[in-house]
Amino acid sequence: MLILICAAVSLLTPRFLTEKNLINVVRQSSLNGIMAGGMTLVILTGGIDLSVGSLLAVTSVFAAGTLVDGASPTQAILVGVAIGLGFGLANGLIITIGDVAPFIVTLGTMTIARGVALIYTNGAPIVTANADFRYIGRGSFGPLPMPILILLIVYVLVYLLLNRTTLGGYLYAIGGNQEAARLSGVPVKVCKTIAYAISGLLAGLTGVILTARLGSAQPNLGVGDELDAIAAVVIGGTSLAGGRGGIIGTLVGALIIGVLSNGLNLMNVNAYYQPIVKGAVILIAILVDRRVRATSAA
Repeated sequence: MLILICAAVSLLTPRFLTEKNLINVVRQSSLNGIMAGGMTLVILTGGIDLSVGSLLAVTSVFAAGTLVDGASPTQAILVGVAIGLGFGLANGLIITIGDVAPFIVTLGTMTIARGVALIYTNGAPIVTANADFRYIGRGSFGPLPMPILILLIVYVLVYLLLNRTTLGGYLYAIGGNQEAARLSGVPVKVCKTIAYAISGLLAGLTGVILTARLGSAQPNLGVGDELDAIAAVVIGGTSLAGGRGGIIGTLVGALIIGVLSNGLNLMNVNAYYQPIVKGAVILIAILVDRRVRATSAA
């Protein structure tokens, strides 16, 4: 699908295949990709995290506010990431200990986080001018822009977690059959809580990078970004029912979303029509996923 979309877009607009634009596509996809990395862990367990877009906003404004108050860039980054981790941990604990559906819990924290961001900023943007802080959003490490380098590091770590650790095996087992996993001794509550905590942490990291890239933070950042993250995971082949998928597929899914957005912009497609195209791709991916599962079961 990624190759076909790239081929179609390159035929429709010659500007797509330029080196500058391709780097820009990957850079833009990196933010959604980082957030989708955490979402992959959650969906593998059969859950969902609707709060990540709002977590991006609340971590963004707190990181920017901390920096404006005189903290160092490192402290601002740690504050943002810690807030994301805290919200993610709260999601996991309420879901597992409170035995509440992930959809309901993360819908609630989505609203709470957005409200906290609005209260903290009073609805106004926070401008940051610290060059060291903005390096993680705009700088480069050799030929690689920093957001892309961070994306690669995150994906290597998540890949190792899923494929080289006991926790990764447990997450697949929980998504495949939670009751069977519990009966076989898998610490289901602990594993699910860790998955949501990592999802929150990566949403916080995404918020910090976006703030550094834009040079400002505002409470309306991240609106709808949770849907792009879910789309990247599902398009990448991770089943919404849990138990099947992987982080490499999520990377491809994030690139598909990025290429679609970039291609539609280059072709000057009206912004109102762009969500329709994205939604159609998501529906096609889900239908293909159901067909593959039905064929496998047969």
